[in-house]
Order: sequence, then C-alpha cells, then structure tokens
Amino acid sequence: MTDAGVAELVVEPAVLGTLVDVLRARGYQVVGPTVRDGAIVYDKISSAAQLPVGWTDVQEAGRYRLERRRDAALFGYAVGPHSWKQNLLPPRLRLLTTRRDGDGGFGDGGFGDGGFGDGGFEVAEEPLPRAAVAFLDVRSCELQAIATQDRILLGGRHADRDYAARRSDVFIVAVNCHEPGGTCFCVSMNTGPAVREGYDLVLSEVLAGDHRLLVEAGTPRGVEILGELAGRPGEAADRSAAQAAVDGAADRMGRTVDAADLRDLLADNLEHPRWDEVAQRCLSCGNCTMVCPTCFCTSVEDVSDLTGSEAERWRSWESCFSLDHSYLHGGNVRASGRSRYRQWLTHKFGTWHDQFGTSGCVGCGRCITWCPVGIDVTEELTAIRANSAAGDDVG
Repeated sequence: MTDAGVAELVVEPAVLGTLVDVLRARGYQVVGPTVRDGAIVYDKISSAAQLPVGWTDVQEAGRYRLERRRDAALFGYAVGPHSWKQNLLPPRLRLLTTRRDGDGGFGDGGFGDGGFGDGGFEVAEEPLPRAAVAFLDVRSCELQAIATQDRILLGGRHADRDYAARRSDVFIVAVNCHEPGGTCFCVSMNTGPAVREGYDLVLSEVLAGDHRLLVEAGTPRGVEILGELAGRPGEAADRSAAQAAVDGAADRMGRTVDAADLRDLLADNLEHPRWDEVAQRCLSCGNCTMVCPTCFCTSVEDVSDLTGSEAERWRSWESCFSLDHSYLHGGNVRASGRSRYRQWLTHKFGTWHDQFGTSGCVGCGRCITWCPVGIDVTEELTAIRANSAAGDDVG
C-alpha cells in the first residue's frame, strides 16, 4: 500500500485485480468490460480475470468483430455496443404497480375528492435503487455522454428521480484511449481521446517498455482508493509515455468530420437531396438511437392483467425512428424515412445546441458500426457540406 494522500501512482497490470477487490470491499458493485456473444460489453464483474485482456475490436460501417492482439493489453479496444446509459437509464423500467381492492370497487372516496378512497386502488411506486456502483473503463467520449445526460435528466425543474438515484453513488474509473476504433471521431467532436474531467480515477495504459498503468486520482474518494494500491510514484517518463499513447490514438482516428457550424449548416439544408438518398438505405430500425450514449427518449405504457385487477406502468427506451414516436392525433407527422432520419441528424448535431447548449454527439462511432446497412454520419454530414444550399456562407 502507498501513502493515503497520493494522487498519482504507477502500478503493474496485475494491480487492476486489486482495484476491483478494493472497490467490491467498499460496497461497490463493479461494472466493467467483458467478452460475451462475440463483442465487448459492459456487465457486472467480480474479478479482473473477466476483463477482455489481449482482445481488440475491428470496426467499420456496419461491421464489428473481435480479434486477438499480439500483446496482453488491458484496454486495447474501442467502445462496444453497450454504453453506460443502460446502467443509469435502463432500457426497460417498471415505474409503479396498481392493485384493485378485493370487492372490485373504487372505495367510498371515488374520484371526486381527488383520491381513490379507502379501498379503491393500491398504488405502489417502484423502490429507488440504492446500490453503489463502480464503472470500470469509462472512455472520454462516454464521460462526455454521461455529463450530457446529467444536464438533461438532472438539470431541469423536473429531475428524473430514478436516474438521480442511480447516478448519486457512481464511482468512475476512466481510461485514456490508446487504441481508437475504425469508426471513432471523438477528436472532431472535441470529446477525446484524453480524459479531462468527471472521474474518480483515470488509468493510462503504457505498453512501450515495461507494461504498466499510470493511475491518477481526480476526487478525494479516488485518492482514498489509490491509497490502497501497491505501486511507485509516477515519473516524467511515465507521464510522457502515457501522453504519447493518447496522442497516437488521436492521430489514428478512424473517422473525421468538420464539426464547425453544423447547427447552421443543417438548418440551411432541410431540403438537401442527400436526405432522399440516405432514405433509400435507412431501414428506420432505430439501432443508431439504441446504441447512442446520449439519446434519452422514452415511452410509457400501462399493462394490465386479464381480470383488470392489477396493472403495471413501464418505461422503455424509444426511438425517433419509430412511427409511434411522431404520431399525433389524426396521423404521423414524420411518416417517411427521409423525415425521420433528417429529424435525428439535425437534432443530434444541430438543435441539440438550442436545447442543451452542446452537441448531442460525442464521436463514439457506435451509430456507424451498428447500422445494419452501414450509414456513416460523418459521410452524410460531409456530403451535405460539400453541396450546401448556403454555399460559402456555411462552414
């Protein structure tokens, strides 16, 4: 163990197992990357042996596969199909349960007095989660996505109570990227690959020379955890090697896009012919919204049993590519694939700025990789800019 007040440490790769043990001993449920069903996904882990050591991913538009590396890198891969959103905003969540009283009535109070009376319905809200959770291997783009969802779901007058409960005790172990994916473009969106803020601990893996991890604390509780790990103080050579790895990742980005003035570019090109072209390929399947770490739309449905005596209210992820999403009384306001794709892209890269003061894209590339027909948002944005109706006034 090292001094309790240390904020930086160089440790051997095996110490990552100690970190998992320390977090679990302090009551944290550790969620981290592991290999399952041919992909690197986030799941509960109890040991560092479950991490994808020595694996990498090959990503392109509409394609993803795992390959073995020639080394024992701990974090030699990019992000997979999961994002941390699923742990903070679950894909499906029961909100409440109702149960009619035994005589099948609503009780004496009825509805007139604003209540259900003494024996009408019992309404039980779902208990709020209380478990402390540690996220292991949070990349910079993911930290930006979490910060974005924090602003949306916690920053307004009506905070999401379930999200707030899940977010309240999350310990974040971030990782500086040294191996970008083929569809990553975080440099273009200014969201990576270097971690800048929002973490308790950040790990920088150095493969050159002796395989080691540079661990830095970003919060007082991060300092406490760091104090339970065995290692040596970081030196200038360690920091330089860690920075070189991150710089190398930035130089090897799989994608780039000119992100300047995207809001105005898209607003000026709502009738661009590219929308018709992409609509010929888009399946409106919603994969892009499901894997996106910032998309937050949900729908709510009530489900009752056959007798009508019990019912549950569920919240599920929703997609703006769904026909139900844009259905209003009398019809659908976005009946075509063209209009739905345009809504998604212009909102994500344009009007999101008006609503939340930031872009809705963090450059993780998931929407490119997991699109079944390989639609590439960087390609679409570049095509619109290349033949913009606004000409030289935009970009």
